Amino acid sequence: MMRPLLASLVFAAIAALPAAAQTKPPASTLTTIDKPFVPANGIDPNEVAVDVVNKTVPVLCAEKDNVQIDFISPVVRQFRIQAVHPAYINTINSDRFAPDFSACDMTRDPAFKADNSRRITFWETPEFWLTGYAFPTFWRPANVPVRVGERVENGLHLVQLWMRYRERAEEILVFYPADGYWRVRPLPYGDMRWTAYGSSFLLGPVEIQERPIVALKDVAFDPQTKTFTLNFMRGGSATIKIDTVDQERVVLDVAMSDAMPAGAPFVTLRSMYATEINADVAKLAWRTKGGEGWGEAPITGFKQAQATELWAGRTTPSIHNLSAPDMVFSHFSAKPAQ
Repeated sequence: MMRPLLASLVFAAIAALPAAAQTKPPASTLTTIDKPFVPANGIDPNEVAVDVVNKTVPVLCAEKDNVQIDFISPVVRQFRIQAVHPAYINTINSDRFAPDFSACDMTRDPAFKADNSRRITFWETPEFWLTGYAFPTFWRPANVPVRVGERVENGLHLVQLWMRYRERAEEILVFYPADGYWRVRPLPYGDMRWTAYGSSFLLGPVEIQERPIVALKDVAFDPQTKTFTLNFMRGGSATIKIDTVDQERVVLDVAMSDAMPAGAPFVTLRSMYATEINADVAKLAWRTKGGEGWGEAPITGFKQAQATELWAGRTTPSIHNLSAPDMVFSHFSAKPAQ
């Protein structure tokens, strides 16, 4: 789904490199890896199987998130989220990322006016920087404080983490404090200059307020460890640590303080599927505890499973967000974070 003003902001911000950004990133971020996602070597015998429930509904509008995959477990305290380039990424000659509102009616969407539209920079170094935006309107009120060091900003609708790579500004992560949605994407593959966002995820006690959301109490970012700390309105907290960013994937390590209230999902994948060739997610593959092979199904044919790992993506190129990454959820553990 194309969020309001996001596309224009991305292209505007590419031209707005911070003045200090005059050096190349560390060599470790320049590695090109020419293979699709594969699971880590070895399987943890203590990995936890979680309930995965598909609540996807049919839709005609290609800009509406109709895919909803809930992950539920009372014991999980740690897990991993990956955004991985699709298997066909090296075949793309011309990308497709423009929004398609041809079958959409947005006239009844709620809109709340903001008091102070603005763009701010929380923090910057030669390699990374964090920016925030307040839009003129958003579908929910924006009242979640975002803190970096001693600086606290209220009323932001969008927060972006940027990375300097090959003399360009690359947006690698974005989140929406007002409704708790997150998106991530790897660095551009090979010689590509840009790749699209696609699926989103919700982290924390997921609830329905017109649509699935996570109500955040506040968010903090630690630049030294590249870690976000989330406190939830319904209680508990979580951390999201950026472990890896390269031309293949982004890896996020997540730790949760408590079980979710009332059996709520602890993470939910949100995406779009109209048809197999007009989708951000079209297929699922999952691994079960002790299973001898992977299960596979189209997104419309999957109902639920107990899984230790789940991949959500595409094997057929799509006319919508062609280069958008696949998503992988894995390494579910009951072990409390250190």
